[in-house]
Amino acid sequence: MYNEEAYDKFLKLKEKEDFYILALESSCDETSASVTLGRKILSCSIASQIDIHKRFGGVVPEIASRNHTLAVGTVVKEALDKANVTLKDISAVAVTEGAGLLGALLVTVSYAKALAFALDIPIIGVNHIAGHIAANYIDSDIKPPFVCLIASGGHSAVAIAKGYNELEILGESVDDAAGEAFDKVARVLGLGYPGGPLIEKLAEQGSPVIDFPKAFKNKPQLNFSYSGLKTAVINYIRNRESKGETVNKADIAASFQKTALEMLIDNCIKAAAEKGFKQICIAGGVGANSVLRKGVEKKASELDINVHYPKNLYCTDNAAMIGVQAYYMIKEGLGYRKTDFDCRPFLKINEK
Repeated sequence: MYNEEAYDKFLKLKEKEDFYILALESSCDETSASVTLGRKILSCSIASQIDIHKRFGGVVPEIASRNHTLAVGTVVKEALDKANVTLKDISAVAVTEGAGLLGALLVTVSYAKALAFALDIPIIGVNHIAGHIAANYIDSDIKPPFVCLIASGGHSAVAIAKGYNELEILGESVDDAAGEAFDKVARVLGLGYPGGPLIEKLAEQGSPVIDFPKAFKNKPQLNFSYSGLKTAVINYIRNRESKGETVNKADIAASFQKTALEMLIDNCIKAAAEKGFKQICIAGGVGANSVLRKGVEKKASELDINVHYPKNLYCTDNAAMIGVQAYYMIKEGLGYRKTDFDCRPFLKINEK
């Protein structure tokens, strides 16, 4: 449905310096709402479903969408109250339209459509990965262009952020994403969900003494592959258990983490060096891994490259990053959606 008045309001926002945005995010298992003023975060409320999905060893899509439905109204109210604003103050609604779980996305997309229609204000559709990159702008003055390492549960890529709304992919995973591999290996080790923090913690007690294979090693390209690494870990455990040998889970975790993160570290450093960039940003949930951050910083310092990453709160899924990205989209006249638009669960990393 096209609303001419809402579109006129959208065009006028481009000329304003600051305005209130209510942002919504529910691409996986966090329900989040945030109020932003320009790129300043006034509030960010998150309802996590981690405890709900732990028993299943991962996210169950239908359960996730049902709990988003229960939580969305509450997080919106919390975000508005914390920001000390009302819906009448909001100039635009922003929402993650993809990528993500279809049922999960539908909850906040539907909620955003209803708000935009009722308030007669524009609705902005935001790419989830663009949001993760925008999280770097929250507490930093960094500006594009820069090399960006994207590492999350659903995506692994290295790219050039040519502008706030322009991304060139240099390499990406040809199969599993890094975060997905962490979750699967954690499940095999009996650690639970989510896998990333649990493997990082266990790895501190072990040593990376197991030589797991690294995909594309010594090859002149920037793609990633984690399916082979995941399979190698599973085979290592099964082979030793079949022989009655003791399996040192801490050493397995440390060895897996070292190999998985080295692929991310090496490719983003290689990209920055080859393209002549002096700034690297880390985006996505895996970006909260302290070993990854230290590894990138160590190699970057040798090349006089600066490294940026968000606070842990803004590494994982949250609506604040969606609001910030929406702000930059509005300033360039991008992202306006009619209220009958569809969410896009398979939206590509650099697709608008």
